[in-house]
Amino acid sequence: MARPTIRKPADPWPPGEPEFSLVLGGPLFQLLRHARVSDDTLGLTHRRVLLAILVGWVPQAVLSMVQGVFISPGRAPFLHDIGVHLRFLGAVPLLIIAEPIVHWRMRPLIRQFRLRNLVRPDQVARFTQALDQVERWRNSVLAELGLVAIVYVGGTLLAWPRYAALEAGAWPILPGTEGHGLSLPGYWLVFVSLPLFQFLLLRWYFRLGLWARFLWHVARLDLELYAIHPDKAGGLGFLGESLNAVVPIAAAHGVLVSGMVADRIYHAGAKLIDFEVAIVGVLAFLLLMFAGPLLLFGLRLARVKRAGLQAYGALGQTYVRDFQTKWYGSKPAGEPLIGSGDIQSLADLGNSYGAAAEMKVVPISRSALLQFVAAFLAPILPLVLTMISMETLIGKLVGVVF
Repeated sequence: MARPTIRKPADPWPPGEPEFSLVLGGPLFQLLRHARVSDDTLGLTHRRVLLAILVGWVPQAVLSMVQGVFISPGRAPFLHDIGVHLRFLGAVPLLIIAEPIVHWRMRPLIRQFRLRNLVRPDQVARFTQALDQVERWRNSVLAELGLVAIVYVGGTLLAWPRYAALEAGAWPILPGTEGHGLSLPGYWLVFVSLPLFQFLLLRWYFRLGLWARFLWHVARLDLELYAIHPDKAGGLGFLGESLNAVVPIAAAHGVLVSGMVADRIYHAGAKLIDFEVAIVGVLAFLLLMFAGPLLLFGLRLARVKRAGLQAYGALGQTYVRDFQTKWYGSKPAGEPLIGSGDIQSLADLGNSYGAAAEMKVVPISRSALLQFVAAFLAPILPLVLTMISMETLIGKLVGVVF
C-alpha cells in the first residue's frame, strides 16, 4: 500500500522577498539615472549634491557679483544672507543625502513582516496590495508633475511679492528701484533655486504620506502580535527604526530653522529666546509627521497588552495556587526544595508577566526618538553662543577646569 503524500500548505507570499522603497522610482529618478548622476540604487550621491549646488546656489553667487550685490555696502548683500547659504549649501544636500539612507534602512523593515510571520496567510494579499499602491504612487508621473505645479503656482506666487517688497539694499532687489523690482540673482532665487528646494521638500512630505498610508493599511490587519515579545512592542519594534532612517531630513529642517533665526539675530537684533515657541512648534510638527504614523498601531498594541496581562495573570493565579498547595507549610516527601523545577517555573512565569507589563503600545524606542530630536536641534544649538559673550564663555570654562 502506497504511503499517502503529505502536501505542504501553499506559501501565500509572492515569489521572492517583498520589495519596498519610498525613493527608488519616479520620473525624476529615471531622469537622473539617464543623466548618470544616480545609479539603480541611488548611489553617486555626491554628483547629485554637486548638481543641486551648481543649480541652486552658484548662479545666485555669480549673478550677485555681476549685479554688484555680492559684498555691496548695502544693508543686506548676498554674502551676509545666512538663510540662503544654509538652505542651499546645507538643507538641500541633506535632503538629497537622505534618499539612499532611507532606501537602505527602510527596505529591510518590510522583510521583517515575512521573517517574523506577522501577517496571517489569509491577509498576505491585502499586505502586498498595500505595497503595490505605494509603488504605483511613488512611480506616478502625475504625482511629480503635481508637485511641480504646486511649487510654481503656489510657491512662486507667494515668493514673488515677498521678495519684491524687500527694502532697498537687499540683494534680491535691483539697486535703485526702492524695493519694486527683482535683481538678476533675485529672479534666479524666485524662479529656479526656491522651486528646486521646495520640490525636494514637498516630495519628501509626499513620500512620508505614502509611508503613513501603508502603515494605516497594515495596522488594520489582524497581525500575529504577542505581549511577551522581547522587543517590548508586541513584535513590531523594528518599525521604530524608520525614525532613524529619516534623521537627515530632521537635520535639514534644523538647518532651515537655524538659518532663519540667525538672519533675525544678526540683522534685526532679535534674540534666540524670541523663537522658542517657533522652534518647539516645528519640532512638534516633525514628530507628528515622522513618528505620528507609528501611533496607528497604538490601539492594537494596547489590546494585545491587555489580553496578555489577562492571560498570564490567569495562568499565574492557577500556577501560584497549585504551587502554594504543594509547597506551603511542608515540602513533598523525597523532593528537594533546592533546584526544584517548580520554583524555576514560577520565576519564569513572573518574568513573562513582567515582559507583558513592560510592553509599549507604540513601536518607538527612546534612543530613536532622542536621535531624531538631537538631529533637529544640533544645527540650532550654535546659536546659543549669541546669548553669551565669548569672554564670558571662556571665563566659565576656565572656572570649571581650574
